[in-house]
Formats: sequence, C-alpha cells, structure tokens
Amino acid sequence: MSTSTNNTRAVFDATAAAYDRDRMLLLPGHEAFYAAALAQIPFDVATIVELGAGSGLFSAMLRAAFPAAHLHLIDFSQPMLDLARHRLANDPHITYTLADYTVGPLPACNAVVSSLSIHHLEDERKRALFPLIFDALQPGGVFLNADQVAGPTPALEALYQQRWIEGVRALGASEQQIADSLYRQLEDRRTPLDQQLAWLRTTGFADVDCWYKSNSFAVFAGTRP
Repeated sequence: MSTSTNNTRAVFDATAAAYDRDRMLLLPGHEAFYAAALAQIPFDVATIVELGAGSGLFSAMLRAAFPAAHLHLIDFSQPMLDLARHRLANDPHITYTLADYTVGPLPACNAVVSSLSIHHLEDERKRALFPLIFDALQPGGVFLNADQVAGPTPALEALYQQRWIEGVRALGASEQQIADSLYRQLEDRRTPLDQQLAWLRTTGFADVDCWYKSNSFAVFAGTRP
C-alpha cells in the first residue's frame, strides 16, 4: 500500500503491540465473522496467500483449519509480521513476505484471503488489486475477503459506527482501546459492499456473493472459473 495516499503503515507500526491484544474486543460477533470466512475456503486447498496478514490472528485460524496447506503471509509492516512469526513459530509450511501486496504479481495459489486489510486501500487501488488476485489464482481458486465495508448511505454509515461503539463497549473494551481503534480508523477507506461485489464480477470472478454481514463487517468471496 502506498504511503503517498495515507499513513496506514505508520499507524500499524505504531500500534502493533496493542492491536493483537485488542482485536477481538473490537470486533463484535467475531466468532461468526471468522467462521463464515473459513467456511468459504475449500477443505483440500494446497496453497493460501494471505494479504495483510498482520499479527497472524487469522493466519493461526487458517493453519488450524487447513493443516496441510502452505501459507504465504504478506504484510507491509515489519512489527506486525514479527508478531505473526512469533505466534506461528517455526512452521516450515509458512512463508513470510514483507511487501506491498498491491504491487504484483502475487504468488500462484489456490486461495487468496484477506482479513480486515483491504478496506485501507483507496477505491482505485482496490479495483487494481482484484485483477492481481484473479491472475494469481489457479482455475477454481477462491478469493475470500473478511473486511469492513461502508454503509450504502450516510445515514447507515452513521448507524454502523454507533452500533460498533455500543457493541465493543458491551464486550468490555475500554475507552482507551476504543480511542486507539478510532485512531487506526482514520486511515480506513471503506467502500460499500455492492460496489465491491460488482468490481469482482467485472474482473471475471464467478459465484460472487456475500456470506456474512453485520453492520460494517462482511465476508464476501468469488471464484476464478
């Protein structure tokens, strides 16, 4: 991701330690969210490329769900990748790459997945990324994105934010944790779900659909024919 458009890398470098501690408190319904994501990946997948692997929280879920798969983790924050490497230890079936995943090509694979990362990209960079993902996938391969999306109207966007704050307070998030998350959200570039589904179809993905949605949190996927 280019630092010429926003400061996402600096933000995540600065908040890496707290991010790993806070994430589940800041994601209401995280069990259903991640379960829906994992369910869209074929059980016999051989190679998974994860975009924006961060601290390795979703990576660990992938490793547990698909123990025979090779994981290729890509992130542009060294402190985040260090957390992922520490979490996943010396697994010989995991490759770590410090890189901007919007600059292709991506490794050839059977699945490209991302969790709470792509929403940091501006719209034109999202649209440019989808063909890179399509090209990396083998026929029948799946792209799975578990991410945040914008409300389709300003009123719904405001409601999403209100419900998020109510939800994380109910989970026990402190005001400092909420403030830290709001700081990270300054670099969000969320896009409405319907718009992203249309971009995937235009790219050439088949069977494009949304499999989970709760306010701004959505899981959507498509398959390379």
